[in-house]
Amino acid sequence: MKAKLDHIVHENRDKTISSFWFETDQALDYIAGQFIEMTIHHPKTDDRGDKRWFTISSSPTNAPLMSITTKFSEESSSFKQTLQGLREGDEVIISDPMGDFVLPKDKSIPLIFVAGGIGITPYHSIIKWLSDTKQSRDINLIYAANSIGELVFLEQFEHYGLSLQLILNNPPANWEGETGYLSGQRIIDLTNPPRDSLIYASGPEKMVESLQSSLETLGMEKYRLVGDFFPGYSTI
Repeated sequence: MKAKLDHIVHENRDKTISSFWFETDQALDYIAGQFIEMTIHHPKTDDRGDKRWFTISSSPTNAPLMSITTKFSEESSSFKQTLQGLREGDEVIISDPMGDFVLPKDKSIPLIFVAGGIGITPYHSIIKWLSDTKQSRDINLIYAANSIGELVFLEQFEHYGLSLQLILNNPPANWEGETGYLSGQRIIDLTNPPRDSLIYASGPEKMVESLQSSLETLGMEKYRLVGDFFPGYSTI
């Protein structure tokens, strides 16, 4: 289906992380946490092509608008450069939403959300939806980033009232929170996962694979682990 750019929101001070808000030409039916494939036809397409997968960062309650949030680097692909240069009214093509990185139907299950960098986007969609629909879930969010300038959506998470633990790899001098890298053992140490909890991990592909493998080695049953990885991003 076609989607027309409505507006752009720069989520951090240096504008390296931005949300692109689109209005689709037909109703978009999705569950918070799902993703879409976006196609932007453009000249001089590099070898990475004209399609990308994006988690929907908005909530279904934001209809008729939906958003994707992405991070830009100094050496962005031709696709990212074209996305960054879109103007209001420009059109892209998106697929129907898909994916099972969504909330369990059982509202009593304790949830541990682990995000590395831009992997925070599905959690923003989920928390915004829970907040808008006035639903309460037992959620512990671990959010790791390289620097304080890469932390986004904190106001939404604080508004919902979940347990939030931040980890920075390169913290500022006055940082009093957690530092270093994510690991399976660290997730267990920080959350002491209840026996019936589910552990969600979202972020760079290698990070998610490593965390899930580590957690299984530490005794976590595979059915308790839910993963969503972002190809093309460096590990946090």
